[in-house]
Amino acid sequence: MVERGLLIVLSGPSGVGKGTVRKALFEHEQYNLTYSISVTTRNPREGETDGIDYFFRSREEFQRMIAQNELLEYAQYVDNFYGTPIAYVEAQLSKGKDVFLEIEVQGAMKVKKSFPEGLFIFLAPPSLSELKSRIVNRGTEALDAVENRMAAAREELEMMEAYDYVVENDEVHLACQRILSIITAEHLKKDRVKHRYESYLEESE
Repeated sequence: MVERGLLIVLSGPSGVGKGTVRKALFEHEQYNLTYSISVTTRNPREGETDGIDYFFRSREEFQRMIAQNELLEYAQYVDNFYGTPIAYVEAQLSKGKDVFLEIEVQGAMKVKKSFPEGLFIFLAPPSLSELKSRIVNRGTEALDAVENRMAAAREELEMMEAYDYVVENDEVHLACQRILSIITAEHLKKDRVKHRYESYLEESE
């Protein structure tokens, strides 16, 4: 019997380093992590492949998926829609793979409503001043945009109450170690493993 995988949701304020931590986590090959592939209405960029980078769908197909509740969550960015397809996630979990979803806080809350059994991890900055420094050092934001992101970050930090764990991203490798420890502990929870030992007892009768 294949043990069902975990849906691992990592989120936190913009600039906290979610993408960097996710990439580092996937370098640990001993963990059976699968990155959740999103569905999008945007056109493929050069080198992108359907079913590997994204599931590319028309607006009509995307609207149908919304209507038929086939998405864990979805959002619109600029002129395109992005979402997490339930069928793909369920297929991977059934194979025993842990599905990793890196997402904004608002999206994570939508996932929690439809998939409360997921593992929700909030990635926090060491401090708000450090978060601001990281956003400024990226050099991609105007000053007023930085202040807007900081205001949003304060609101998002207040939402960590909805998460199962909070991991500080002071250093990427340390944050990864903490997250991997959480995943290991979740796989050892009594409710996930007791069926193995119940079968042993049945064999001895």
